[in-house]
Amino acid sequence: MSSEPEFGKVVVFGVGLIGGSFALALKAAGQVEEVVGFGRSLSTLTQALDLGIIDRIGINPGQETVEADLVLLATPVGQMPEIMARIAPYLGPETVVTDGGSTKSDVVAAVREHLGERAGQFVPAHPIAGAENSGAAAARADLYQHKKVVLTPLPENPVLNVARVRSAWEWCGAQLFELTPEEHDRVFAAVSHLPHLLSFALVHGLAVRDDSELYFNFAASGFRDFTRIAASHPEMWRDICLANRVALLGELDRYQEQLDELHDALSRGDGAVLEKTFDVARAARRAWDGSKSR
Repeated sequence: MSSEPEFGKVVVFGVGLIGGSFALALKAAGQVEEVVGFGRSLSTLTQALDLGIIDRIGINPGQETVEADLVLLATPVGQMPEIMARIAPYLGPETVVTDGGSTKSDVVAAVREHLGERAGQFVPAHPIAGAENSGAAAARADLYQHKKVVLTPLPENPVLNVARVRSAWEWCGAQLFELTPEEHDRVFAAVSHLPHLLSFALVHGLAVRDDSELYFNFAASGFRDFTRIAASHPEMWRDICLANRVALLGELDRYQEQLDELHDALSRGDGAVLEKTFDVARAARRAWDGSKSR
């Protein structure tokens, strides 16, 4: 650990799970002198202050960001363009901005629209460390330990700015990777956004049945494991799905093809097709789980 913190002032917009954990991790590493928090709810900000996540509640975004070393946008992605527009005129020349959004192409488009010639000061990022719980109370200093963070740098990003954002996430304990925004959105439509959509759909479908209590009463571990992510933040996932809807629609079409094949196999009573599908899926799942444990 260095003798002096790498970051003087860090400003966090959105002090819930993602932003709060980022602040706590930098504090635990001794790499930030002061964290200033902004958010829509005074009660959440007050809770974050009481929990030691932030040191001050911000009042004027412009005044705070002009002096900041690092700014993190950890709000739902739908709120980010407005924040960018508010802070753009006040960004200090050395201030670096990053985000924790689960989609990247839309964030990059907003950066170019609202930051303009200052776009090089924004280094997009996505920490792969979410949880179904949200809010300041869910934040924890070890959330990013050994978790992946994907950076999608812009061509106009100076190398030093990318390095500073990379360093911040590494102090949080994360493993850093780089993709293009388009690669990122294509991959995460398949492995994150689609699973959330399916989980929400399954639970919703049962919840609106007249006898829903009967089903939930008998739901056990398989249902719990498959639907855990349906307890995630509705507004955040609304924004994610809409922001990445082109790639997500493509994945939905592919998944529908899989469902149609299984439907046909069931209709024909074709156990061989079912077993082959299940066998390929089991092998892939076990191989993935094994690689995670190494």
